[in-house]
Amino acid sequence: MKNYLFIFLLFPLIIFSQKISREESEIKKFQKALNAEYLNPKETPLRGDHFTNFKAHPFFPVDLKYRVTAKFVRTENAQPFDLPTSSGKTKPYREYGKATFDLDGKSYTLTLYQSLDLIKQAKYKNDLFLPFRDATNEKETYGGGKYLDLTIPKGNTIVLDFNKSYHPYCAYNAYDYNCPVVPEENRLPVEIRAGVMYEDIYH
Repeated sequence: MKNYLFIFLLFPLIIFSQKISREESEIKKFQKALNAEYLNPKETPLRGDHFTNFKAHPFFPVDLKYRVTAKFVRTENAQPFDLPTSSGKTKPYREYGKATFDLDGKSYTLTLYQSLDLIKQAKYKNDLFLPFRDATNEKETYGGGKYLDLTIPKGNTIVLDFNKSYHPYCAYNAYDYNCPVVPEENRLPVEIRAGVMYEDIYH
């Protein structure tokens, strides 16, 4: 009887550990794919010695604290607007919704957008774009902030896994790329120690 009781109590822990492993596996898959992209001469934004010397991105240690389930509220009657880019030009976007989440006992809200150029392509029609800044910028991450790619959720929640956040191409090559500037409303006053780190050797 004691053996059965032990197994019964242990079973939820086994299920939980499997769930954690699956989430971490997704993050590792993201890291591997990002490194492969930058090592591929047909896809990488890197040029010259930066490409030759690139081995892999530095990443913060995986921390599931930064994988949060946020309340998602769609924006009604959102109007197109021009989002400034690093080159001084603009790109057409629209606000799609807002995600509110808790981190270390405090609540934060970020705005999610859609690129009006990208959604013209079928493969991007359900994509959402989350640019953000946080207190690690200009220290351990790129000063211009980071990006997170998401998919339109079916319900009223959305998972924000900051472990999958990355830097814009212009952080590595400001000559060939112009990247959307993070809107003021998406500046977080806390450190998001997750995703890609940054070594300022590209400028």
